[in-house]
Amino acid sequence: MSDTISWNLRLAIADGKLDEVKALAVEMGEATKRDEPGTLVYEWFVTDDGTQCHTNERYADNDAAMAHIGNFGAKFAGRFLELLTPVSLDVYGPASDAVKEGLAAFGPVYLQQVGGFGR
Repeated sequence: MSDTISWNLRLAIADGKLDEVKALAVEMGEATKRDEPGTLVYEWFVTDDGTQCHTNERYADNDAAMAHIGNFGAKFAGRFLELLTPVSLDVYGPASDAVKEGLAAFGPVYLQQVGGFGR
């Protein structure tokens, strides 16, 4: 089994804020790539009608996930939550108590790996 932690976050985009969400996605992506070497995947997707955003995130381990949670809180949370409303959060892998506490405000569902593999 893997030590990686990943999640898919589904968000509703505030009316008329799609362009701001896209700009924030670029800014957060650049900061994450630059400042968080334990981030393995960090992707944002928007529905064709521009009403929903999904993020696909994967971290090497709990420490890397916590680095991201800390940076998010310190640098982006306020603006993020003005533009986006969390709808659901599915978390995959052996999340630590600290990661669970850091994600609690998003109402996560935790799923444990029971089979499969990664390359």
